[in-house]
Amino acid sequence: MAEMLSVEEARDRILDHIHPLPAEEVPLPGALGRVLAENAVAGEALPPFTNSAMDGYAVRSADTTGASPEHPVRLRLVGEVPAGQVYAGTLHPGEALRILTGAALPDGGDSVLEQERTRIGEGVVELLAAVSPGTNIRPSGDDVRPGTVLAPKGAEVGPAELALLAALGIQPIRVTRRPTVAIVSTGDELAPLGETPGPGQIRESNGPYLAAVVERAGATPLRLGVARDRVEEIRRLLDEASGADLILTSGGVSVGDYDLVKQILTERGTIDFWRVRMRPGKPLAFGMIGETPVLGLPGNPVSAAVTFELFGRPALRKMCGCSQLERPTVEVVLEGEDLERADRRHFVRASLRSRGGTLTATPTGDQGSHRISSLTGAAALLIIMEGEGIVHAGEHVPAILLNDAGMPWGG
Repeated sequence: MAEMLSVEEARDRILDHIHPLPAEEVPLPGALGRVLAENAVAGEALPPFTNSAMDGYAVRSADTTGASPEHPVRLRLVGEVPAGQVYAGTLHPGEALRILTGAALPDGGDSVLEQERTRIGEGVVELLAAVSPGTNIRPSGDDVRPGTVLAPKGAEVGPAELALLAALGIQPIRVTRRPTVAIVSTGDELAPLGETPGPGQIRESNGPYLAAVVERAGATPLRLGVARDRVEEIRRLLDEASGADLILTSGGVSVGDYDLVKQILTERGTIDFWRVRMRPGKPLAFGMIGETPVLGLPGNPVSAAVTFELFGRPALRKMCGCSQLERPTVEVVLEGEDLERADRRHFVRASLRSRGGTLTATPTGDQGSHRISSLTGAAALLIIMEGEGIVHAGEHVPAILLNDAGMPWGG
């Protein structure tokens, strides 16, 4: 009988065989969600020149001494500079320059007085307040200095990173190549998407689900369809998958007479078959066909989903070069029914709510491994550690946050 591994042992064995893919250059606008293959370093300052933080008047602060509404200081108005232009001259003592937000501060000027604290006359401006050097200006390099690491190797490029890299002119950028994942579902009982199930069949759902989570993990899914429980069909699909960076199968890794995936994978490569001390998702396979890693997930939909989350997603994140492989784990307060501990670690699908600043979690109904509906609305996997006893409602439990696009808070 296959050995029983802990979740950590199974994950470590898998990740030991996974390596980041080579780097490639991509245009900056197409880099959203990609992972940096090297540090992104600023080659210039941001802002590149000292500029005005508001509409007003560029002045020499020494000229504003003593200015007040009762005793305004009059300066000669020498022109105006909007954003995108540069004043050609130098600001001399007794002079002021009309300046708009973002415009370069003129030589000789050291501060800006906002327009609300001035009065305009014929060729002059009256200052109604004094300013100190540096008032209302953005110095060159105030945001970013040359040589600053804008985003480290292994960081995902999000909208904020795109904006920062664009502002510094870093384009194109080097990112880790996106993995291609071949997805194969197996079983005579599965009717492919779009086909009417025959007697005793069910509609296949693992393929669409796995393709979606693979894409969300930063990889490119390649759905190869459903293989019936025929050696030649499974062989054919595995041959089609040979060019992928990872082969992901569902079904055929348990102990049934028709679990042929084990047989064929053993013929083609070096494959380990495990039982993992967890539920749902005890049966698991991992190995190599040539240079391609193969991860065999259970066939039950929830088991496939949970095992992908715990083993498949970290593997893909490592292939992508991510510095953070795991999702965040937080503490939540259990609501609803008590949960019983057992000899296997239980990963309970749960919805989340925020109550008075405390994160609470409610299981999403019956937790059977066939209940696809338990995945909908699940924002977390509660970790009920193996052992004895009861986890009572009101107790704190660790929870893996699931949602990539933000937390779907309940009402």
